[in-house]
Amino acid sequence: MAFTSTIMLLGSGELGREFTISAKRLGARVIACDAYESAPAMQVADDCEVFSMLDGEALRTAVEKHQPDHIVPEIEAIRTEVLAELEEQGFNVIPSARAAQLTMNRDAIRDLAAGELKLVTSKYRYATSFEEVEAAADHTGFPCVIKPVMSSSGKGQSKVEDVAGLQEAWDYACANMRGDRARVIVEQFIDFDYEITLLTVRHAGGITFCEPIGHRQERGDYQESWQPAAMADKALTDAQAMAAKVVEALEGEGRGYGLFGVEFFVRGDEVIFSELSPRPHDTGMVTLISQGLSEFDLHARAVLGLPIFGEEPAVPAASAVILADRDSEDFGFEGVADALGLGPDVDIRLFGKPVTRPYRRMGVALAVGEDTDDARALAAEAARKIRIDYRD
Repeated sequence: MAFTSTIMLLGSGELGREFTISAKRLGARVIACDAYESAPAMQVADDCEVFSMLDGEALRTAVEKHQPDHIVPEIEAIRTEVLAELEEQGFNVIPSARAAQLTMNRDAIRDLAAGELKLVTSKYRYATSFEEVEAAADHTGFPCVIKPVMSSSGKGQSKVEDVAGLQEAWDYACANMRGDRARVIVEQFIDFDYEITLLTVRHAGGITFCEPIGHRQERGDYQESWQPAAMADKALTDAQAMAAKVVEALEGEGRGYGLFGVEFFVRGDEVIFSELSPRPHDTGMVTLISQGLSEFDLHARAVLGLPIFGEEPAVPAASAVILADRDSEDFGFEGVADALGLGPDVDIRLFGKPVTRPYRRMGVALAVGEDTDDARALAAEAARKIRIDYRD
């Protein structure tokens, strides 16, 4: 079979799975890579490689073996200096090796946003020991938020109300760090009205925005999201300007094409930059039902240099996660028919993860409604109907 391009996907979770499906619909060949076998994206890819993304030698060997046209990171914990070397040799890293290096660590992207670009952020400091955590909290004040500079899906994040909670938060952050750096960011807790993800696409025709996505988190991980999130015109305009500014700064030596999940806190008309992921965002799974082209479709088009025409209009829709509550290697799902039986405005995505663990996201329920409140209620009801049948 003739392929349009070869894509090497670094990290093969549920987001990578949906991206793989979108890319293959456009004729691409996808090699899915992850540290464990049968990862979600591997189940739908053309080929796979199993190795740690932090193993620079293994990463280089896989790239040289497959000679991909595009290297697409899906996770933060990657040996980014190797990506930079590969980019210098002519490989196209998405969106760029600079983006991967800066966003792999919360400290680097925060310093870019607050220091170089002068975006509005919360007050913050870094710490590499408990003593430095205490000093940082004294600077930010309470309540504050402590999280590893490198983690995934909010792991290791805690809100701390007073001095007595610092040790537990430091220990929790250290236990959930990715990579090889024991470093956290301690930041002022923003008493925001709501938070959004602004999906921002940089492509051959310029920069395009999706309608804002609202979301709710627990334990630092998203539980539900909805689109479009209501925003004042000024807040939305400011968020788009800030997102465009930081996305353009990440171009580096690469083309800088791809979809970015840019997170903001919103307080009245004030918009405060929080974080950025240079790839599809977990809260953006709502776009699988809310938009004609999902965030994964848009990312695939941008990566492959294909046309994107204006913003994707969104219908009121929501997503709600389906979580495991224990460790298991032998399990199944019940209640799918009950969830889908709620009506034609409901859909289910089960991710195909080979093992469960407490709070691990195993699937998502999607729903369309008359408004986002209606969609949220319907998605939550559908998610509750899916039950994990543990057999061991």
